[in-house]
Amino acid sequence: MSNSKESLTYADAGVDIEKANVFVDAIKKIASRTPRSGVMGEIGGFGGLFSLNTTDYSRPVLVSATDGVGTKLKIAFMMDKHDTIGIDLVAMCVNDVAVQGAKPLFFLDYLSMGQLNTRVAEDIVKGVAEGCCQAQCALIGGETAEMPGLYTQDEYDLAGFSVGIVDNDKIVDNSEIRVGHKLVGIASSGLHSNGYSLVRKICFDVLKLKVDAYMPEFEKTLGEELITPTKIYSEMILRLIKDLPIHGLAHITGGGIEENIVRVLPSSVDVEISASTWEIPPVFGFLREAGNIKESEMWRTFNNGIGLIAVVPEASAQDVVERVAGMNEKAYIIGEVVRAGKADAKKVHWI
Repeated sequence: MSNSKESLTYADAGVDIEKANVFVDAIKKIASRTPRSGVMGEIGGFGGLFSLNTTDYSRPVLVSATDGVGTKLKIAFMMDKHDTIGIDLVAMCVNDVAVQGAKPLFFLDYLSMGQLNTRVAEDIVKGVAEGCCQAQCALIGGETAEMPGLYTQDEYDLAGFSVGIVDNDKIVDNSEIRVGHKLVGIASSGLHSNGYSLVRKICFDVLKLKVDAYMPEFEKTLGEELITPTKIYSEMILRLIKDLPIHGLAHITGGGIEENIVRVLPSSVDVEISASTWEIPPVFGFLREAGNIKESEMWRTFNNGIGLIAVVPEASAQDVVERVAGMNEKAYIIGEVVRAGKADAKKVHWI
């Protein structure tokens, strides 16, 4: 044991409590800009308080989702751009809540760094707040942790959690999906937040590109394309289900269209999808060619331009497309529900 008389502090070990306290004050100001209905108190307590108004619900059901951003964070590190990655975080959670028919109520985030960089951390939280504004939910709390020795310099991890509410009889499930129903695909903003381990291998290991390389295919730099935030669909979904018969909704995340659409299908049906029915953004063709990726691998890794799929009666499909267009977004009728084949066969058939 050392005989040193030196008095050590937590800061000597790499954790600066005073800096963290100053950062919490900054977060309070940022969070106050998000929708506040139902929020009790302010950030800084042991838990976020939210007053649940169930007046408009006969049998209210809470819906929750948690997620992270994944290795898309590496793009933020490489670009030293951190003000949009929080939008991705919110999107990955609230979209999963919304496809159940629920209105997102509140959001909490978890940010962990080797050493707190207040500039970077504030940018991250500003992005989270922007995502909450887009989703019309409140940022009511979170956690920021300093973990010296666990992360390399200037790197961090990010996770989030959201809760929404829906009336029991308005939950969007697969109970009304029938043969003949149409699939309406709603456009993504790009890669969203999935497949980035493969993206980084192709772009930086195989092609040896830099994030500031200008890409004529995208009419922007590689970094600008890859950092594009995930689209938040929650408000769009709530508008659609208010007026139109939406019998199933699939958020297209990890696993692509093939693995996510089957999550909302009853066992008695399959789907047929035609990839020629929508415009696939250039980034996907670029990755396919540069990485010599098989079509099957593309479909189960990336969203390929479709971030959300709605299953609707045939008579309502065009109405959904037009309603989405009225929200300045793109939608396409991309397929239909068919009778199920053999039990061990794939449920998604490309035509």
